[in-house]
Amino acid sequence: QVQLVESGGGLVQTGGSLRLSCAASGRTFSMYAIGWFRQAPGKEREFVAVINWSGGSTYYADSVKGQFTISRDNAKNTVYLQMNSLKPEDTAVYYCAARKGFAIAGTGYEYWGQGTQVTVSS
Repeated sequence: QVQLVESGGGLVQTGGSLRLSCAASGRTFSMYAIGWFRQAPGKEREFVAVINWSGGSTYYADSVKGQFTISRDNAKNTVYLQMNSLKPEDTAVYYCAARKGFAIAGTGYEYWGQGTQVTVSS
């Protein structure tokens, strides 16, 4: 079993940056691919990015490609989402989730964190 806790959200101005962290418990963390998702008010949850167990493979939604970077440090049981050039439309609750096996589909995730709020002011 894997437990996930997000942190690093907050209020930032347009053009600013934030780095989200997803800290995991469980000795099998390195076996899981980790994805980031977000859900804006009144909208469905959407896939943002995913990284495989080693960090050697990543995949991004078109909406954040070139703007966000996902990385992981298995020694620290942590996955990061570096978000640059933030825009008001990036405002959402951001969630990390874990799944076995790397896939670009935003499905098949077994474990979810509680989310962290990111608000970008104009």
